[in-house]
Amino acid sequence: MTIDLNSDLGEGGPNDEALLDVVTSANVACGFHAGDPATMRRTVELALKKGVAIGAHPGFRDPEHFGRREMRLDPEDAFDLALHQIGALQAIARARGARVRHVKPHGALYTMAARDSALAQALARAVRAADPQLLFVGLAGSEMIRAARGLGLEAVEEVFADRGYRPDGSLVPRGEPGALVEDPDEAARRGVAMAKEGRARTICVHGDTPGALEMARALRAALEREGVEVRAP
Repeated sequence: MTIDLNSDLGEGGPNDEALLDVVTSANVACGFHAGDPATMRRTVELALKKGVAIGAHPGFRDPEHFGRREMRLDPEDAFDLALHQIGALQAIARARGARVRHVKPHGALYTMAARDSALAQALARAVRAADPQLLFVGLAGSEMIRAARGLGLEAVEEVFADRGYRPDGSLVPRGEPGALVEDPDEAARRGVAMAKEGRARTICVHGDTPGALEMARALRAALEREGVEVRAP
């Protein structure tokens, strides 16, 4: 059994370099919800040095709310928004001798596309336009996964060790009780259970979750104790 362990990085958090010693995939903020060109370059360089798969993490242009506020967006505007950010990271990675391997939308863009088929289609089209070999990471069982597969992309279903779920499989919105899991041992138990259930190919620990580094370390150790190989798709 294998599973990927990913984290959203380049967002100004204090533990990016240490997290890159634990995770196998890095979702790099592309300057809209967080990050800037210099941070993108440094994150790419660190990921390359540590052998971590590099992915684009496009979000709404809304740094004030960290890209976590839902915004109305026409599908064509969503296509442009995503393609612009993916292309920027591709250029930075190429200049450092690296390659962007996957795309995972950020924050509200992610949660909206998980349920909105038109938005999911727009994002999948942007991924395909940037590079049809890119993996498209999305919430397990969501519209993003269906859109990616419908366009011939390789979809990577994702679960979250540090987020609460509703009975329908959607995430508990941030700010509501049960939205965040902050205990590393609990996150590790949840992550191992989801991996062994075969629900997904990648597990996320958010870089800005309180105790993210301890959580990622606990989760990786627990997975390896259970004989699960942790590696990028």
